[in-house]
Amino acid sequence: MLTCEVCGEELVLEEDMKTHLLLSHPENDMGCTLCSWSGVANDELHFHINTTHKEEQGHDGGGAEGRGGHSLVRPSSSPTLTTTIVDNHSKQAIGLSRSEGSERGVDNGNRFDTIGGGVSPRTSNSTLESKEKITEAGGEFGGGRAVAIVVSTSSVSTGFLRSAQDSSRPTSRHCNAEESVGVGSAEHTKVKQKRFSSPLKEAVLGATSSTEAASSSNSSGGKSYECPLCSVVCGDCYSLQEHVELHLDYGTATSAVSPGSDLRLARRLQEEEKQRRKEQEAKREAEEFKKLQRQFGVDGRGGYRKQMERTVEKAVSRGVMVPAHFHNKRDEMMEALASGVDDGRTRTQGVLGALYVYYQREARDCVHVWLSADTDHYCSSEGDKGWGCGYRNFQMLLSSLQRMEPYTTCLSEGSVPSIPQVQVLIEGAWREGLDPQGATHFNQRLQGTRAWIGATEIYALCTSLRVSARVLDFHQPTGPGDTHPRLFDWVKQYFSQTATRGARLPPRVVQTTQPPLYLQHQGHSRSIVGVEQKKNGSLCLLLLDPGCTPGDVRKLLSQDGSTVSTAVCRMRKFPGNLKHRQYQVVAVEGVLAPVEKQTRILNSRTLQAERIP
Repeated sequence: MLTCEVCGEELVLEEDMKTHLLLSHPENDMGCTLCSWSGVANDELHFHINTTHKEEQGHDGGGAEGRGGHSLVRPSSSPTLTTTIVDNHSKQAIGLSRSEGSERGVDNGNRFDTIGGGVSPRTSNSTLESKEKITEAGGEFGGGRAVAIVVSTSSVSTGFLRSAQDSSRPTSRHCNAEESVGVGSAEHTKVKQKRFSSPLKEAVLGATSSTEAASSSNSSGGKSYECPLCSVVCGDCYSLQEHVELHLDYGTATSAVSPGSDLRLARRLQEEEKQRRKEQEAKREAEEFKKLQRQFGVDGRGGYRKQMERTVEKAVSRGVMVPAHFHNKRDEMMEALASGVDDGRTRTQGVLGALYVYYQREARDCVHVWLSADTDHYCSSEGDKGWGCGYRNFQMLLSSLQRMEPYTTCLSEGSVPSIPQVQVLIEGAWREGLDPQGATHFNQRLQGTRAWIGATEIYALCTSLRVSARVLDFHQPTGPGDTHPRLFDWVKQYFSQTATRGARLPPRVVQTTQPPLYLQHQGHSRSIVGVEQKKNGSLCLLLLDPGCTPGDVRKLLSQDGSTVSTAVCRMRKFPGNLKHRQYQVVAVEGVLAPVEKQTRILNSRTLQAERIP
């Protein structure tokens, strides 16, 4: 059983006693003579000297012989533990070992015991008077010189009490290399550092020692100590030590966090990332929806009237229109809106008659030409430019139907409604129950908007006016190069079916009684008013485009053959010119009876087009 001489605690193992003395009774302050390193334990001081001042130690050791020895350990102002630095050649000269100290007794009333490379004085009565002693041993054992530095110690001994079993072990004056003071101290220091210091702390202490050594070698005046772990500069070594210990304490606290916290953190970051993506997606969809609203004229920026006013105001501001003309045009617009009838400023009459005359004289490369019934051309104006093509094509269709006998009973003759009035008529068709899905799409409102309309709105409007119509959907290309030859064949069949009845040899140019066809594709709509068949059998459609200006269309009425030919060339569309993926056609077929109208209203709840093919 081992008993601590300081506090009297009894321990069984010698290793436990060493740990007890290191933790409960730390060694006093020691200092390095080569730098300002102080305030550390004995073993840490030896580790510091062996690592930081390795070259200085070798140099000083060589010069110790000439100077009579030089101490590498600086005693501080406070009493410190005895420290011994011995070279390898003088181990046997000193001859101090644990067994020797316990068996041979006392030198000048003191016994010595090696503790981690140092010599601990100990008295028989467990008390020790303060002493300071420097012993030099001659080189009789190999010519080496040992420098034993014994500094003043406190009156309380820090040595080990040995048990009877330990004292009874056989001893020898010449100890093994592991028990010798010179070599054993270094190895014992490494073992102790490995046992009581973490690798991180060893690296920090080594880096700190190197920093202090570099700072102490600077002869510029004031010293500064930079932290090896961050950029903080301390004024003295004590502040640096406290600062580094804060780093070590923080790392210990971080490593003590439960493993479950990492999982919770990862899940929280994942949820935040999902939420961020959802917000970005919602924002992107909202922006795209606003773009679509602006594109289709349902963004609340006004309809035909407001656009007309803004366009005329811009013309006045640019100096194109005088204020007097602005007020006159505004009054005319307000009058037309109040009456609900188109003012006819964008209408061009006699187009189909001019085409018939042209084909009679020209275009000898055409075997057959079929033209629709007489139709007026309506082009876009300042109030509907960019969005009114569907309304203008309906005006063309209506101008043809009003001239045909079967439709005069259900249509008012000679009055083509204005675009705002067409919007009113479509809303009325929705209220009757036609195309409820389309009504929901436009939120039951077209007036005061610039909303685009398509084939389904034209069908609903015709049905509301008791005009029989059908919608054909050429939903995919049917020819090479994304062309639609089936569309061309169907149009030829539509115009030629009445012209060839009862005729053995149909004429080359025929103006039929068929109304024009409403042709819709993505972003635009036009009216088909005829078809050409070339000598090689290829077909060519004749289209009236609301986007053409009245000046371009009126070239068809010119007496100059070349001018008319140029205008006709603009109307021709070959299969290679119609390469949209989908086309829809609205064809008028007669007048509906009241019962048939109600039937179509019921069927329009699930409105479906005739798909070809």
